[in-house]
Amino acid sequence: MTGKRRRARIAALQALFELDSVGHPPDATIARQFQDLSASPDVERFARELVNGVLENKMKIDQTIGHTAPAFPTEQMAAIDRNILRLAIYEILIDNKVPMRAAINEAVELAKEFGGENSPKFINGVLGSVSVLTTP
Repeated sequence: MTGKRRRARIAALQALFELDSVGHPPDATIARQFQDLSASPDVERFARELVNGVLENKMKIDQTIGHTAPAFPTEQMAAIDRNILRLAIYEILIDNKVPMRAAINEAVELAKEFGGENSPKFINGVLGSVSVLTTP
């Protein structure tokens, strides 16, 4: 059974992927994610918080991706990888509600489930570089 926060991250990732690919309105996209799920209000609230947080901080997050993965321009990387990174970087650098290691592990798990063969290693490497930015 998938935990509440994992379910929220999956829904947020799917919404971010759709927003990135098609550009539908955020609220309608998130609502659609929960249409067929029997998720608690807490799961939906957390997913909305994640999506809105990423969208509000997208420029800063993409700059961080560009700084930590200069060989992989954000607009050229796989959309799923880009959005997993956005979600994780939001949680690590901006939201600060979960331990960094937990956010990285969650991102790697999302990459295993939704990304390509090399996605988990790529996500882990980029987020490892991001973690260095946060260390005093």
